[in-house]
Amino acid sequence: MTSSRATLIQVAERAGVSLASTSRALHGSGASAAMVERVRAAAEELGYSPDAIGRSLRMKKTFQIAFAVADIGNPVYVEMMTAIHEVLAPHGYRVVVMSTGGTTESTTELVRSLSGGFVDGMILVPLRTDDRLIDALQQRDVPVVVVGRQLDAHGIDSVSTDSAAGIGQAVLHLRRIGRRRIGFLNGPLDTTPGEARQRGFDMATADDEDAPRPAVEVAGDFTVAAGVVAARRLLDGAAEAGDPLDAVVAANDLLAIAAIRAARERGLSVPEDLAVTGMDDTEFGRVFQPTLTSVSLGSAERGRSAARIMLDLAEGREEGTRQIRVGPRLIVRESTSVTGAGDAEAPGTAGNRGTADTEGDS
Repeated sequence: MTSSRATLIQVAERAGVSLASTSRALHGSGASAAMVERVRAAAEELGYSPDAIGRSLRMKKTFQIAFAVADIGNPVYVEMMTAIHEVLAPHGYRVVVMSTGGTTESTTELVRSLSGGFVDGMILVPLRTDDRLIDALQQRDVPVVVVGRQLDAHGIDSVSTDSAAGIGQAVLHLRRIGRRRIGFLNGPLDTTPGEARQRGFDMATADDEDAPRPAVEVAGDFTVAAGVVAARRLLDGAAEAGDPLDAVVAANDLLAIAAIRAARERGLSVPEDLAVTGMDDTEFGRVFQPTLTSVSLGSAERGRSAARIMLDLAEGREEGTRQIRVGPRLIVRESTSVTGAGDAEAPGTAGNRGTADTEGDS
């Protein structure tokens, strides 16, 4: 029998379990793995398709969770989204991806628009945060978890990292391999990650009085295209000053790839002439040539943590405002290793929660 009109009762009969057990198994809640497999096999055999609209009306829920980010093409957000889906899908929730464009105005408006019952909650990764956005978050009608700044003081659940400390790990690694003329390629300073990563670079380089004054360039955004323009300025400026760089710390993997491209345009070899580090440890960086030394900020771990909090909120299991912190760790690859070594965690970075006094960032 393969009729699309199969009912839940027929699935229960085919699986040989109660109607209640069948419902729990299909919704991924309160059923054993064996029960879930048994019921889903029966549902597939019968061609059963759950009545999502009817279920939503009965339970007064949409079973949709919004995931709102500045740029849906950024590989960091793709990894985060995958992890969020893995947590929420077994419980019957769909992830709806939304783009904020990165401005506080559009992000604030999106948060305010959620009161119409479109979703049961939102996981938000704001690039910029101001008082208007925080006010909108405090007044929202649905649960929200913020990935980025620590907002527990405002009564908002959040998951954060410490990229300032991560930048410090990258600088320390470059010094350990003998690089002294280190430049920094950052994204916009009016963003949460841009401000934190600049602060981290300033702190990491402030104590080396013998090193040349660090060169810094700020890209228009955190993309490869904007990064190439800024990387050219960074490399050319240092060369014209008579003090060419031997290393670049980039604020994310896309900017690091841009720095490598600009270096190759100038006949420089990476890592022999110029060592390059990124941040976020994305799939792009792992398959790029040379493979990219990068600071992992636990994108998947942050996504899973945010999804678990959201699941509790959506299911009515509130435990007070929660703040989860994920520490950075440096992964060494070919872009800083002249020996072409494979992936290796830099010494002293495992489980590092960072030492910078920071509100956290994304």
